[in-house]
Amino acid sequence: MTHTTTHPTHPDDGAPAAAPRADVVLPCLDEAEALPWVLARIPAGWRAIVVDNGSRDGSAELARSLGARVVHEPRRGFGAACHAGLLAAEAEFVCFCDCDASLDPELLVPFVRQVADGETDLVLGRRRPQRRGTWPAHARAGNLALSHLLRRRTGLRLHDLGPLRAARRTDLLALDLTDRRSGYPLQMVVRASDAGLRVTEREVPYLPRAGKSKVTGTWRGTWQAVRDMRRVLAEPARTQGSPLAGDSPAGAAPPPGHTAAPAAPAAPATPAAPAAPAAPTKERA
Repeated sequence: MTHTTTHPTHPDDGAPAAAPRADVVLPCLDEAEALPWVLARIPAGWRAIVVDNGSRDGSAELARSLGARVVHEPRRGFGAACHAGLLAAEAEFVCFCDCDASLDPELLVPFVRQVADGETDLVLGRRRPQRRGTWPAHARAGNLALSHLLRRRTGLRLHDLGPLRAARRTDLLALDLTDRRSGYPLQMVVRASDAGLRVTEREVPYLPRAGKSKVTGTWRGTWQAVRDMRRVLAEPARTQGSPLAGDSPAGAAPPPGHTAAPAAPAAPATPAAPAAPAAPTKERA
């Protein structure tokens, strides 16, 4: 069984010089209001890759003027934008962050440091709302339901499936991610677990976003996302022996600086896809 750990974020462990260079993928759809703050928080020496997913508010032009690399992805979908950014990335480490000012990209520095030091392979941010109303009840309920289903599917004891995350580019490409909608973040975690990668959580402050959410701003949007993610959970498990696109041939040397995850015990038989969760209730405080 794969285990996860949660680390608090300390104010003094986020110095940009303490982590290797990384590319930060920022999926973007009409985020002109938030872009200046987000791009100003990209750690020094890192590169911002803003993936414009059909913005009509000048987001692409603004991002380019602020020094970001802009990639255009005409196919609508959160996963489509994220994957286009991953394919455009060139750094050894790739991070993902929402482009709505709800999460601080500077917090990614200790994420990358953990991966670079060989402590883990994929780091996720566990969101901690900083203000009442930041995380709507329906979004929190959907997240809780998916975390429970993920635990049943993989054994991972995660509390959040948030968008702030970091890993090696080669590891992410080897997962052969195929979802191009809301299931992309979950598919990344599921396939990472199946591949024997170590998954870790770090607590991060969650701020009120700029503008309205395109996915979880409504009950309908939330349950569309849950439906996408349930489809991911229904995929057959990929064991460590199963080939993944981008895998090195047997016996090939790992990428420079890569610390292989310890071998995991044989995976148990994959349970049948769980039934859709009942209508969510508010999470207890």
